[in-house]
Amino acid sequence: MSQYVLSLHSDVSNHDALQQLLRFTQALQAQEHQVACIFLYQQAVLFASQHFNLASDELQPTQLWQSLHDAGIALKLCVTAAEKHGLDTTQCGPFEVAGLAEFAMLATKADKWVQFK
Repeated sequence: MSQYVLSLHSDVSNHDALQQLLRFTQALQAQEHQVACIFLYQQAVLFASQHFNLASDELQPTQLWQSLHDAGIALKLCVTAAEKHGLDTTQCGPFEVAGLAEFAMLATKADKWVQFK
């Protein structure tokens, strides 16, 4: 069993990257690998916004993040990128704010780091 760290870098308009991350995470869990954390960086920090108001037939990022959190996956949000994009880092839902140094430490302890852009 391997330990993975995943990072998402894409803009919120790129639902493909989010769906790929979700499918990859589910495949890892099905094979009993561990996902140590998912780190949102660059434009992807906007996925942590609590102000999504999407049509009911679209992918619902807020529900997706909550389900991953409920499955025991740590969700990390780059504090610097979040602040640059105007997010309130005190209202991040299931996300914990983290710096790049913390992410780097997690990535060095993991067997694999996979980026989704």
